[in-house]
Amino acid sequence: MPASAQEMGQAGAALMKPIRILLVDDHPGMLRQLAGMLPEGFEVVEMLESGKGVPAAIAEHHPDIIVLDITLPGQSGIQVASQLRRAGDETKIIFLTMHNDPDYARAALESGGMAYVVKMRMASDLGPALRAVTAGERYISPSPELKELRA
Repeated sequence: MPASAQEMGQAGAALMKPIRILLVDDHPGMLRQLAGMLPEGFEVVEMLESGKGVPAAIAEHHPDIIVLDITLPGQSGIQVASQLRRAGDETKIIFLTMHNDPDYARAALESGGMAYVVKMRMASDLGPALRAVTAGERYISPSPELKELRA
């Protein structure tokens, strides 16, 4: 007897691999909070407190998405993203930052970011940003300061 559409859909969902996420933020508490906020279907492969280990983590885990803080010790997240792009890495990048500033957002997007999420809005914006980036779309936190970039 043929399987119902619902059974086939459930079987397909069970076979779907989770979206692999690399989290990079210099605050351990923020990393734990981020990991706890990920929607179903997303899994953390590694958490880093600086950008220094990002290339090695990418080589080891092959994440689908990097959630990357801008303000990091040593080098900024924007510098990390620029280096990755120059090296030919195409991992999707979501910037997560306290900077609700169009200049930072523009620099982040120009360095290869697909999304820009302001930390004070991460509870409402992280999930939509992850889904947008997974679908190949850009996402910018809706705030008056970033309005010009959302158009």
